[in-house]
This record gives sequence, C-alpha cells and structure tokens, in this order.
Amino acid sequence: MTDHLALYATATRYTLIEHARNRFAMLLVALFLPVWTSLVYLVVPDTPARMRLRSTGELLAPPGNQLTQITGALNAITLITGFMMFAATFSGHTFDRRLVLAGYPRTHLVLAKVTALILASLTVAAYATAVTRWTWAPRQPLLLMAAYFTAAMTYGALGVGFGAVLRREVEGMFALTMTSVLDIALQNPIISSGANSAIIRFLPSYGAIQTGTAAGFSTTAPSRYLAVQLAWFTAAALASMLAFHLRTRDPLHTRLQPL
Repeated sequence: MTDHLALYATATRYTLIEHARNRFAMLLVALFLPVWTSLVYLVVPDTPARMRLRSTGELLAPPGNQLTQITGALNAITLITGFMMFAATFSGHTFDRRLVLAGYPRTHLVLAKVTALILASLTVAAYATAVTRWTWAPRQPLLLMAAYFTAAMTYGALGVGFGAVLRREVEGMFALTMTSVLDIALQNPIISSGANSAIIRFLPSYGAIQTGTAAGFSTTAPSRYLAVQLAWFTAAALASMLAFHLRTRDPLHTRLQPL
C-alpha cells in the first residue's frame, strides 16, 4: 500500500510540475479569462433574451450580456483546460511511455493526470465564478461553479485524448479550438438560430450550459443536467485512458503475442 501511494505521489508531483512550467496556460488563466468574459459583458447589449430553459422548463428573459458572459466563460474554461491537458500529455508522452516500459504502473500515471485535471478545473472554475460575480450576481453561484468545473473536466479529458492520439501539436490545438467554438456557439440563443435544436443535446457542454444558465437566472437546481455533463466527462475520460494505454504499450511485446 505504501509503495502504491509513493508511486502515485511521485507521478502526481511530476505532473503538477509539468503544468506549472506551462507559463502560457498560466497567462491564459490569469489574463485571457477575465479580459474575455469582461469584454463580452461590456460589448453585448443587455437587451433581454427571451428563451425557454430546457433544464427547468421556465420561460426566462435574462439580459443578453449576462447570458453571453456565461457561455463566454465556458468557452474560455474549456479551451484553457483542454490546452493544459493536451500540452502536458503531448509533450510528456515519450517520457510516460518510457516509464511504462520500465515497469511504472499505468494506473498511477493515469491517476496522477486525473488529480492534476481536478485541481486545474477547480482553480479555473473558482476563478471564473469570481470574475462573473464581479460584474453581476448569479442566483446560484455554487451551482454556476459546478457547471464551470464539470465543463473544464470534460474538455481536460478530451485534451488528454487528443494528446495521446494526434501526432502534431497544431492538430490538437485546432481540434480543441474548433470543438469548443462550435459546441458553445451553437448553444448560445443570442448568436445561433439553432440553439433550440434537438441536436444540441448531444454536444459536449450541453449539461454545463443548461446548468450554468439555471444557476445564473433561476432558483431551480437541475441536477439531472449536471449528471449529463458528468456522463460526458466519464465517456471522454474512458476514451482518453484507452488512447493513453494504446500510446504507451510496448510494440515489441505486441508483435510477439501468439496468434
């Protein structure tokens, strides 16, 4: 038991060090997130956006700038956490593979990545919630933070998967950017005429946007939609773990397996 804890602690420590060295990601968290969300709040008109929120069934008319600030924050959060986990996985895959070939358990490496993802997501979600509350008062700030957190976890898991599967850095950056932009934009009723389409139910951040919108403008907590977002995270995490396993396997051992 002690050996397992030591292996996990060592892997976690080096994973966190790798994230701390990503100064560009730290800059995105510190500056891009508040600047982007504040600009959205200031630039978008505060004209009421009439909509029916699926997660609660309520007819709402939130100010357009406040509604768009939530989706803007989710866009920034998903990009930042996705980039962080992609960069760490992409740059460290050779080292991870050598560790596995040397006998280091994959389980401990995966748990270290999950721990780093949880800590990063909590930090970014808390910071984004504080920035949102600086401009206006959401009705359920803790629920809003939960929506931000689960969206960050989902895209962080996607970042790990992209980092394990894609062979070039630019491919991962483009994949994450386009996934987040299309995902968030199609669900914003102010900029997308398809925001009420049934298709949006299958988008990665659907649960987070429904939960975040309810947190901002309703007193109802749609726990079912938060569970939907957690299901997306679970699916993305399982796919990423499979990709990580395949990327770190021993090709010689695979070739020598009997037919």
